[in-house]
Amino acid sequence: MIVRKLRIEKGLSQEQLAHMAGISTRTLQRIERGANASPETLKCIASALDTDFGDLRKEQDMPSASNGILPELSGKEQEAMEYVRDIRSFYMNLIQYAVVITALAVLNLLTSPGYLWFLWVAFGFGIGLVAHGLSVFEVINPFGGDWEKRQIKKRLRQRQ
Repeated sequence: MIVRKLRIEKGLSQEQLAHMAGISTRTLQRIERGANASPETLKCIASALDTDFGDLRKEQDMPSASNGILPELSGKEQEAMEYVRDIRSFYMNLIQYAVVITALAVLNLLTSPGYLWFLWVAFGFGIGLVAHGLSVFEVINPFGGDWEKRQIKKRLRQRQ
């Protein structure tokens, strides 16, 4: 969680730090949630945060806060857990959308049924919801894993 702490101290958003480090925002989000990162990715983040790579590496090597209650999760298990969290987040947004739009529709129909303004809200909110769904379910993924690896290598070459 040191990455998150340093990012906030520097006043950077996740998107800004990800751009500066040459990694995807989703990768940064995973790292901030405790997922392991490759040494190359950590070097890029350390460089962007102007901090020591060793400090970031040490945090990853520390045992998790499970205190031995749960066994250590493999990389695939961690990735699966993150994916499930992302899906849950999407479904929570979907429920919020349904509740808010329903409430606005009722309010609209009770106050001014001649003009259906709630449809504008439904459209705008819906665009965000669709984008979230496409991201979570990886329907459209213009930045695949190979792209990310190429960008990291390119960034590392630039910093030498």
